[in-house]
Amino acid sequence: MLCWGNASYGQLGLGGIDEEIVVEPRKCEFFHGKKVCDVGCGLRHTAFLLEDGTVYTCGCNDLGQLGHEKCRKKPEQVVALDAQIILAVSCGESHTLALNDKGQVFSWGQGSDGQLGLNNFEECVRVPRNIKSLSDIQIAQVACGYWHSHALSRGGQVFSWGHNRYGQLGLGINGQSISTPQIIQSLQGVPFTQISAGGAHSFALTLSGAVFGWGRNKFGQLGLNDCNDRSYPTLLKSLRSQREGGVFTFGAGGYGQLGHNSTNHEINPRKVFELMGNVVTQISCGRQHTMAFTPSCGKMDAFGLAGNGQLGTRSTCNRKNPAPVKGPWGASNSSMDTDSESGYCVKRIYAGGDQSFAHYCTASDKDDVRIPDTHRRICTLNQEIIHKWCNYSPGRLPIEISNEIELVFSSASCLNGSFSLNEVIFINPDHYSTSSKCSGVDLSMARLLLHRVVQQDHHEIAQQIAARLEKNLIPRLSNSPPDIEALRLYLTLPECPLFSDRNNYVDHRYSICQIPPQSERDSAEGARKLVMHKMGIPSVEQRIFTCFLDTSLRLLEILHTVSERAGHIIEYDKFYIHELDDLIDIRNDYVTWIQRQMYPLGQDGVVTLCRYPFVFDAQAKTTLLQTDAVIQMQMAVDQAQMQNFSSMFMPAVESVNPCLILIVRRENIVGDTMEVLRKSKNVDYKRPLKVIFVGEEAVDAGGVRKEFFLLIMKELLDPKYGMFRYHEESRLIWFSNKTFEDIDLFNLIGIVCGLAIYNLTIVELNFPVALYKKLLKKKPTLEDLKELMSDVGRSLQHLLDYTEDDLEDTFCLNFTITEENYGATEVLELIPNGEDINVNKSNRQDFVNAYVDYVFNTSVAPLFECFHAGFHKVCGGKVLELFQPNELQAMVIGNTNYDWTELEKYEYKGEYWADHPTIRLFWEVFHSLPIEKKKQFLLFLTGSDRIPILGMKSLKLVIQPTDHNQGFNLA
Repeated sequence: MLCWGNASYGQLGLGGIDEEIVVEPRKCEFFHGKKVCDVGCGLRHTAFLLEDGTVYTCGCNDLGQLGHEKCRKKPEQVVALDAQIILAVSCGESHTLALNDKGQVFSWGQGSDGQLGLNNFEECVRVPRNIKSLSDIQIAQVACGYWHSHALSRGGQVFSWGHNRYGQLGLGINGQSISTPQIIQSLQGVPFTQISAGGAHSFALTLSGAVFGWGRNKFGQLGLNDCNDRSYPTLLKSLRSQREGGVFTFGAGGYGQLGHNSTNHEINPRKVFELMGNVVTQISCGRQHTMAFTPSCGKMDAFGLAGNGQLGTRSTCNRKNPAPVKGPWGASNSSMDTDSESGYCVKRIYAGGDQSFAHYCTASDKDDVRIPDTHRRICTLNQEIIHKWCNYSPGRLPIEISNEIELVFSSASCLNGSFSLNEVIFINPDHYSTSSKCSGVDLSMARLLLHRVVQQDHHEIAQQIAARLEKNLIPRLSNSPPDIEALRLYLTLPECPLFSDRNNYVDHRYSICQIPPQSERDSAEGARKLVMHKMGIPSVEQRIFTCFLDTSLRLLEILHTVSERAGHIIEYDKFYIHELDDLIDIRNDYVTWIQRQMYPLGQDGVVTLCRYPFVFDAQAKTTLLQTDAVIQMQMAVDQAQMQNFSSMFMPAVESVNPCLILIVRRENIVGDTMEVLRKSKNVDYKRPLKVIFVGEEAVDAGGVRKEFFLLIMKELLDPKYGMFRYHEESRLIWFSNKTFEDIDLFNLIGIVCGLAIYNLTIVELNFPVALYKKLLKKKPTLEDLKELMSDVGRSLQHLLDYTEDDLEDTFCLNFTITEENYGATEVLELIPNGEDINVNKSNRQDFVNAYVDYVFNTSVAPLFECFHAGFHKVCGGKVLELFQPNELQAMVIGNTNYDWTELEKYEYKGEYWADHPTIRLFWEVFHSLPIEKKKQFLLFLTGSDRIPILGMKSLKLVIQPTDHNQGFNLA
């Protein structure tokens, strides 16, 4: 073992040396003749794991982080673990974790933030204790941040506990420390191969090389192109596209620890130029320094802070570029003896607070550290494990095999990590091509192995697999998988012979179709089988059923077309199937429909309901529109991320923000918004909208955006601008053809309305249904005029209905319309024989039609065209055209179908729950309020006194405590 860096606390394990710092690699004589398997580096202490499973520690022990009270200057055994065979160790700032061969975790040291996972917040635990809440779970890896901890189970679950001020636990919350291990639910189903933790942030690496990060991001250390903390794991999309390798660094660079010849912070992954061309197999990050190892030439580089000698360059000068660590290093193809002073064959490198280590070995002991130990990986289905299962003696399954079957077939992560395209997945770069077009799995291998493990000769295995799938796996499948890798089982499971057995079809098989297959042809084959499973119909009957379903829908389509051409002789809502939301996953159906359009596969037996949109009711259509918006947003964000990635290597390419950011002043909200939107391109509108009010610290999680729409629409529609005419009787507005405002303002209003719909925000937009008809390319009628101007509408209706006896009254009505200046004079000029309009019934109809057209079209044509153009810059397309005008109106401005009891189903946090006395008293008072007060409450919460078309259940609101003396917050 070689060590260098800060030795002031004894953390190098060199014994009672005089030096405070060691500036070049030095042998740690204590380990002469011993084999080190793992090293954990804390801020001021170190843990060493030997081949026999014993643990030694040295360094600072002020909070019990050594697990013993012996000498601190040289490694001493943690005797409390003497009965355990330890496989891995990890150190935080002042706490330590150890993992034994049974998958149990032991912890000791500082516990004031719950980082020991012992269900308490003890300041100091000096003797290793077993984390009992993980006792029934086989843990494969552990990782320590400064004050938080993580564990990866053999079943693929990621656990976290400890300090959570910056969201570093990945649980979707931040602030409160947690003292017991919690599953990171948002990562369920993804096959991980490695977890790691920095000071207050964390990362997880998947089998195909995708990286998820979460926690503190003040310096961009998550590589997400911003400095916002993340409480949920977030995919580093810019790294997923990397195939050629290389070392990328990002985050704080104040000491040169990023290796880019600067002290700048980097918020995006940036390749270390000086390491290009080398196959670097190991990197290790200390507190403010970095190490990299290239085995082919035996080269070790370091960069960053060097004040304590931690770079090993024989200097205490910081390095902003990779600098060689001084030492007689041997190449990986060397056959030198490790006892020789001529060179060391490095096996592993480690970096801690301000200390560094290199574990060297003999040439015969070398291995590729990119391939983890099988004990430190999640359990997957492969040839070796199936061979072991199928070679037991007939009869009762051995407990070990039974446990392994339960583990693999109960875990989506394990199955998603099985059947890799390449056996040596960490060396062959082809495996890292996982995408929407490449599943990363070998379906032929999946088919072969699943048929091998499910056979009549081993019915005990088949029975247990079926039981685990039925009881554990399928009911727990997520509706919103976090990544493409979580979709693999939807391709492989249909190959299992169990799904071809009619006796195995049960009701819960519906859930297996929750996720859409990807777009390649193999996925289409999977889709056919999944549809069969969902319906619970054997394959021999599936063709008949599909044919029946398709024929029924085609018949409805013919009826709907005939009805529409005849003026809706059957009301359009009679075709709605309101139960669709309970029968199918509308989002998945839409994605499948889009895939069929992009990748036509002919008659593949899949019936998509989106092909027959007339059966969708307003709520279903809204779900479709939201799904389409999410897809477009993701595409826009992806495009921005790709552009930002290109900008790292091509200075001519300008980096962009993945969101549309509106920074506005309340006193000039229209002007500021106009300025930003005028400079924005059409593609910018497709990005998620974030609003910032100048001088205010509120983070836009949706509430700020709602307030923005409320304020800007109120301002734009204000009569002082004269852009719209307000009709007192109907309380509705319409475009004013006598406005003196810049016509571009109408374009702005159209964009704002489009942004509101696109970002799923209801707005106060008091237009008649005629506006939505025009947006949907439908003609307004006299009925629409009656809605806007009831007095004029009644007059025109009377004009159509009058008889010869009513002639005199009709003249009066026409005169009144003209005098009211509603454009009757202009319209009369368009009608042939206008002087006979009251006599000729055909002319009367012409007049009414022309008048309606004048009000809604001719007189406001340039204004509406600007509005329409602005609106369709953001919103539009096939999904929007599925709406009926009144449905689109309800989606934009909400509706008044109040169900006040639904509000009680809020999410409660902290000390509150549904039956808490304070909460019960609050709802008792609320329900006693008059309707107008309740609507004001709704306006205060959501920015509108109307509710979304999906109902009150779609409002995501939280009641949580603020101060014990001040009650609670509604957010």
